[in-house]
Amino acid sequence: MTPNICNGKPCVAGTTVDVATVVGILGIGKSFTDVQEALNLTYEQVLAALKYASYVTDHLPLRMPSGNSSHRTE
Repeated sequence: MTPNICNGKPCVAGTTVDVATVVGILGIGKSFTDVQEALNLTYEQVLAALKYASYVTDHLPLRMPSGNSSHRTE
């Protein structure tokens, strides 16, 4: 991560496309092909963004915001 590229956010190597954008587009139901075409990425770059996101979510502690009423168990 470089502060002057993607505002310091993790981005796809060799681009200014941040990983969150790739994941977000896939998360709304768009296909790999849609992401590739919209962001001018290769299949391998899209896959690398997902692998990175998976690694980060697997290795960082989960922090739930306090006062989150949407996940109550009663």
